[in-house]
Amino acid sequence: MSTNSIASVSDSTKNTLSVLVKHNLNTFSRIIGIFSGKGFEIDSITFASEAEPGMARITLTTTGSEEIVEQITKLLHNVVDVKKVTNLTNEKFIERELALIKVASSSDNRTEIMLIAQAFKAKVIDLSPNKISLEVTGIRDKIDALIEVLRPHGISSVARTGAVATKREFKGKA
Repeated sequence: MSTNSIASVSDSTKNTLSVLVKHNLNTFSRIIGIFSGKGFEIDSITFASEAEPGMARITLTTTGSEEIVEQITKLLHNVVDVKKVTNLTNEKFIERELALIKVASSSDNRTEIMLIAQAFKAKVIDLSPNKISLEVTGIRDKIDALIEVLRPHGISSVARTGAVATKREFKGKA
């Protein structure tokens, strides 16, 4: 690996963008089109109604250099129904994902799986004689860690939301 590729890898960071848009699936399609057309990566993307009627918020995470993320931000501002683009990466912000994880269970490992769930503050949301379904929220690393700990027990499915994020308003020292 050359020094140039090492520098380019270290210049790439995870960025979280919050995009306020008019609630319109065409806008969502245009935003996806920007990423696919320019070859930018999307790590996760969510689209949901906003508190203000007729508005929606798209939260997306992408990896790239500062220049690439600046280019993405400029291109997003050019989309007709985009009202505001905020790069939360260098701000204090709250970010969470939700995952539903279905794990094989039997009387032999059920207690262990429930203890693992408790350690990760996951909730048991469904139980059958041979499966346990868990719900967990948190940052990506926490969810990835839970999945890895559960993997030896036999995960049959995982459904994840991707990140949702908002700027942190608390200004104290805590």
